[in-house]
Amino acid sequence: MPKMQVDRRRFRVWNILLLFSTLSSRISEVGGSHQSIPPSVVKLWASAFGGEMKSISAKYSGSQLLQKKYKEYEKAVRVEEIDGLRLVKRLAENMEEMFHRKAQAMKRLVEAAEEAHLQHDEDPDLQYEYFNAVLINEMDDEGNNVELGGEFILQPNDHFNNLSVNLSLSVVQVPTNMYNKDSAIVNGVYWSEALNKVFVDNFEKDPSLIWQYFGSAKGFFRQYPGIKWKPDEHGVIAFDCRNRKWYIQAATSPKDVVILVDVSGSMKGLRLTIARQTVSSILDTLGDDDFFNIIAYNEELHYVEPCLNGTLVQADVANKDHFREHLDKLFAQGIGMLDVALSEAFNLLGEFNETGRGSECSQAIMLVTDGAVDTYDAIFAKYNWPDRKVRIFPYLIGRESAFADNLKWMACANKGYFTQISTLADVQENVMEYLHVLSRPKVIDREHDTVWTEAYIDSTLPQAQKLDDGQGPVLMTTVAMPVFSTKNETRNHGILLGVVGTDVPVSELLKTIPKYKLGIHGYAFAITNNGYILTHPDLRPLYGDGKKRRKPNYSSVDLSEVEWEDKDDTLRNAMVNRKTGTFSMEVKKSVDKGRRVLVLHNDYYYTDIKGTPFSLGVALSRGHGMFFIRGNVTVEEGLHDLEHPDVALADEWTYCNTDEHPEHRYLAQIEAIKLHLSGHEPQLQCDKELIREVLFDAVVTAPLEAYWTSLVLNKSENSDKGVEIAYLGTRTGLSRINLFVVPDELTNQDFLTAEDKEGVFNADHFPLWYKRAAEQVPGTFVYSLPFNTGSENKSVVLASTAIQILDERKSPIAAAVGIQMKLDFFQRKFWTASRQCAALDGKCSKSCDDENINCYLIDNNGFILVAEDYTLTGNFFGEAEGAVMSKLLQMGSFKRVTLYDYQALCWVYSESSGSGSTLLDPYFAFLSAAKWILTELVIFFVEFNLYSWWQSDVTAKAQRLGRSMQVPCDTEYPAFVSERTIKENTGNIDCGGCIKSFVIQQIPSSNLFMVVVDNKCDCSMFEPITMDPVEIMYIESLKCERLKMQKDRRRPDTCHPFHPEENSMECGRAPTLTPSFSATLICILLALFPR
Repeated sequence: MPKMQVDRRRFRVWNILLLFSTLSSRISEVGGSHQSIPPSVVKLWASAFGGEMKSISAKYSGSQLLQKKYKEYEKAVRVEEIDGLRLVKRLAENMEEMFHRKAQAMKRLVEAAEEAHLQHDEDPDLQYEYFNAVLINEMDDEGNNVELGGEFILQPNDHFNNLSVNLSLSVVQVPTNMYNKDSAIVNGVYWSEALNKVFVDNFEKDPSLIWQYFGSAKGFFRQYPGIKWKPDEHGVIAFDCRNRKWYIQAATSPKDVVILVDVSGSMKGLRLTIARQTVSSILDTLGDDDFFNIIAYNEELHYVEPCLNGTLVQADVANKDHFREHLDKLFAQGIGMLDVALSEAFNLLGEFNETGRGSECSQAIMLVTDGAVDTYDAIFAKYNWPDRKVRIFPYLIGRESAFADNLKWMACANKGYFTQISTLADVQENVMEYLHVLSRPKVIDREHDTVWTEAYIDSTLPQAQKLDDGQGPVLMTTVAMPVFSTKNETRNHGILLGVVGTDVPVSELLKTIPKYKLGIHGYAFAITNNGYILTHPDLRPLYGDGKKRRKPNYSSVDLSEVEWEDKDDTLRNAMVNRKTGTFSMEVKKSVDKGRRVLVLHNDYYYTDIKGTPFSLGVALSRGHGMFFIRGNVTVEEGLHDLEHPDVALADEWTYCNTDEHPEHRYLAQIEAIKLHLSGHEPQLQCDKELIREVLFDAVVTAPLEAYWTSLVLNKSENSDKGVEIAYLGTRTGLSRINLFVVPDELTNQDFLTAEDKEGVFNADHFPLWYKRAAEQVPGTFVYSLPFNTGSENKSVVLASTAIQILDERKSPIAAAVGIQMKLDFFQRKFWTASRQCAALDGKCSKSCDDENINCYLIDNNGFILVAEDYTLTGNFFGEAEGAVMSKLLQMGSFKRVTLYDYQALCWVYSESSGSGSTLLDPYFAFLSAAKWILTELVIFFVEFNLYSWWQSDVTAKAQRLGRSMQVPCDTEYPAFVSERTIKENTGNIDCGGCIKSFVIQQIPSSNLFMVVVDNKCDCSMFEPITMDPVEIMYIESLKCERLKMQKDRRRPDTCHPFHPEENSMECGRAPTLTPSFSATLICILLALFPR
């Protein structure tokens, strides 16, 4: 063979070998990260750190000792599976009994009020000094009590949140816009004094009662116990009992309402402003059992919300607010065709009633107009006579009375009521009149229906205002009953005297629920007949600093908005329809302020609470949540160990009912347990089962006190004071705490205190560290960085582990123990471990000190506990290393869980500011006053048209100012969870031709991962992965469907739409006389030139 051919062949082989070598090198570079970051070294670091942290955590928490102690009692312990249906039925019976006691108290008030009124003869000249809630204990300039004031003894009372009250007497509040000594009010106050004795007797019979009251149809409000009311900064008390939901709901039956608003040309200016306010006030009187729509009319019909043409919607908060926004878009022009509007309203009510979706009770047309040229009797004859099932309520807007007779005739001919509204100040009082007309059938029937409101907060009451300064507003429900005139001579008039009521804080409901029976993740919840939440651990009614501001729609949060995984509303609809049954589904529960997620499988059990519109549900998580431990020790043993100084019981759990009798209210729960077990207090009601179990836990956990004390006394231990606290909690709400440093040296002063809401046992949840430990693999610790601990130099790390009775996955969790350590102590241990290696000479080729790698310690939800950049501590890993997090998600080391928040608030920019801002400007104040005077002067000549010209000019600046505000919205946001089965992984990322490698390694016996990243490449082309929520934006057609959509609801059991004996001729006030020009001018001059 020629040499040249051989050389060519050798050259080709060499080229092939060279090419193969190059490819192998590239493949090795891309396919494996071991050359730059050896996984074996990272595994060594992780093992070293994991071993030391487990040793520290187990030693200082005493976890192994406690596990051993529970094991010693294994044979004496009985594990029982919880019967969820039986449990929920028993809880419903307890709540039913509690609600029944409240209703009986109200019934006694009704009987006393009606009897007192029956015996009273109205005296227009009656003079009577009563205790006015605002004037009590007020002095004049000479040091004497002011009229209607007088000395009124007030003393702080712990049952009423330490507010100063009088337990012997009630006080009377009169709205600011009413005269304190008006004859009707004085007479009403006089005969209602008889309620004082019943208030006191009720409180003695049921010491758990709080505020009791009588809201009069005349406007005054009698409240027990007596308390001092204070006006706001403007000297006004906005409270009027007659526009409260409990009053309206008790006084009337459910109703379907169509509001007709005249927007013809004559309604321009002030008239249209008054009309808008009138419609808004009507909306205020509608509740969740009512349905409505608003139609504006001139020569054409304009549905205020075009999407809802031809239907009615439920009068919930969201719908009413939606319509209010559209009211501002109304403008006046053209000619009013009232006949067309009335025909549309009658057809709408008739067709909607046939669908069976409305109230199926009372029906009404509210007519807001400045006049009617005809009586339209042909329309009424066609649609409403002879049955007159639809009541007509005309509101004449303006001072002119030319058309008053026609409008009043409409009201009288259709069992309605006519009123005239001349000014904005007249609106509320006149709107309220229709409620008393709708109450007539109920009064004549003598049906004292007991009503229960949805959960709400009334911040105008004095007790709410004072609580607002301390513990925040209180969510409550109210039970109310109407009070009728029983005088024979007024029977067919159907006179409503008022409504009695009492508040039941939602926290009182939670006291009837034994949290220890529900397990670590279990909870109880209740909903109304409309599906709205009465109580649920995921209900968030408040926001802002200190959680003291109410969300706009807080009282109408639907169950489907918190149990959103139930896409078909199976659970919700069954509960709304008062069924008893079970339901199961996988749920994603966000914890730790929404940053973490627990994926659980819940079993739901539900039934109705008889005598109320509520249904009760219980959720139990599968696995350990389905089982209950029964232990047994002697009373002597248990009491001895329960009295240890390091023992505390859950504040919000009811071991003994200390509210039942006044002499027990000062008892701590441990004192009450001792008193109960002594047998000397038979009246003290206690949960015997819970007490037996808490005594058992006290005995089993007692050795930890001595164990922790020995660690404190051993000066060689914990010399750098890295470990600060050891703590434990048990399934019975018992906790023990041991400090390894003096209290003043604690890094986190709030941990395990009432300030740390998620870190302690509450009425509706176990501590967060307990819940997370329960979901960790038995025998391992869960480490976390609390998100509320402030800057990094003041941060701590918590390490917790669960204690099981049996060596099974389904074994119930008996307790959880843990420690709090300083973050810098924890981080030093990490950096020390990351400098270790297997080299015999001790010279390590790699360590976290190297400039070309970054080392992180992250938890199972992706949050950074340790990083070289200290400012990243507590941040989500995806924000720091977006490229790496993307790869971890792609490889399955982490998975993304999508969560939804239907109670969110989003910031929006509003282009118009409230009127309050303009009033603060002296220029606007002066111009507004001048504008009012001149408008009044010419009002009779130009039909109020001048007003609109002035209005648009003066408010132009205010509309341009704009402001940001928070509004309800729906959001979607991610949470991240590690895959337990993947212990280690390596990866490479192509960052524009530069290959970034990383290694992730699980820390043994923990929920932590070490991530070591090559930092030589610029991977900024990869976006950070954040956990920021994103607002769900609905397209217009979907928005319309959401407005139209009506979920299942259950109507109230009673309905009183009309009565044949009703006196329908009491149908309105006489039209007001138009004041003369000279009289108006005199008033103006007097206003301009005060003495």
